[in-house]
Amino acid sequence: MACRQFDQAADAINLPENLRDRTKYPRRCFAVSLPIQRDDGSVTVFEGYRVQHNLSTGPSKGGIRFHQSVTIGEVAALSMWMSWKCSLMGLPYGGAKGGVIVNPTQLSELELERLARRYMQELIPFIGPNTDVPAPDMGTNEKMMGWMMDTYSNHVGHIEPAIVTGKPISLGGSQGRREATGAGVAYLVKKYLEDLKIPVKNATVVIQGFGNVGSEAAVALEAYGAKIIAISDYTGGIYNPKGINIRKAQQYVASQKVLHNFDGGEPIENEELLELECTVLIPAALERVITPDNVRKIKCRILAEAANGPTTYQADKVLEERGDIEVIPDVLCNAGGVTVSYFEWLQNRQNYYWDKVEVMSKLFKILDKAKDSVEAQKRKFGFSRRLAAQTLGIQRVANAKQSRGLFP
Repeated sequence: MACRQFDQAADAINLPENLRDRTKYPRRCFAVSLPIQRDDGSVTVFEGYRVQHNLSTGPSKGGIRFHQSVTIGEVAALSMWMSWKCSLMGLPYGGAKGGVIVNPTQLSELELERLARRYMQELIPFIGPNTDVPAPDMGTNEKMMGWMMDTYSNHVGHIEPAIVTGKPISLGGSQGRREATGAGVAYLVKKYLEDLKIPVKNATVVIQGFGNVGSEAAVALEAYGAKIIAISDYTGGIYNPKGINIRKAQQYVASQKVLHNFDGGEPIENEELLELECTVLIPAALERVITPDNVRKIKCRILAEAANGPTTYQADKVLEERGDIEVIPDVLCNAGGVTVSYFEWLQNRQNYYWDKVEVMSKLFKILDKAKDSVEAQKRKFGFSRRLAAQTLGIQRVANAKQSRGLFP
């Protein structure tokens, strides 16, 4: 899917053949074995990956996901999307991604710590604040980033907070990092609603995925005045046309870990939730949830891709044909997280820290600039918004590679 998107974008901007493969293929791919001792004394070997897609524009940047369905292909695709995202946002990074094949809910906290530390230990020869800077993703969190930072710091002999982002505040994490991706999604939704002359207070919002990104997007949109009428996680969803109390839902998930049996509305399946009539639909869970099977049943005005790759290539073609849904593509929509990760890395390098107001102000300024450049590209060439965003990101990476030349 990522490669097809790249080929389409490369064709659209007539990217020279001698630059195509250099821009497309990952620079480095690692597979590592991760043996850890379980609490019962047994040993389990997990498999982990790290893909560094592009190192031509700066250190590579990208999250680490702990999930049972992780594959090297998925990690490579996500690293490619990160390259275009960092490039589009004007960040001095290339794209990377990491993953471990594991269901983190089946491990104790001690086992998770051993796995996180072992994963970092295996990567130490290939990462660093100027080489590759990991961050949290699905199944990982700020506590794990703290363990990984400590592992790296013990290896180099001094504290090195800039080795990872998304850390606890007490270890050099940035104000606003936890809510950055969701806040960025909400901000862009608000801006596009304004472009469409739809008052935010009249907007109804459906969110698939009530993890960190989905819940923070819900909080921010509710604060803007929108009505959140449906939310879900992997155990199912809740639908309430009168609006869901998001704070109450967050508190419930914090205590129960899942949305199942939350009494804020009627139960609804994830498949039904995607087809609800609403102003804004936000897929904020896994990739490839909007497919040729359900894309014609979607009834929203704005599709805001908070997840990476939630719309398949074929479904995207149908959306273009329909022409009645404004798509905020993932490469723009969920870029708030990596942008504030960049802020965190900057603050770590400078040992000078900003308050949350300053962080959010800088984030929204960068999002505005990226949105304006995408809309200008869209108008200039008659591209879809996704193609406009991807061609901008790809062109900037290709330009950097061309400017640097080819090392013999």
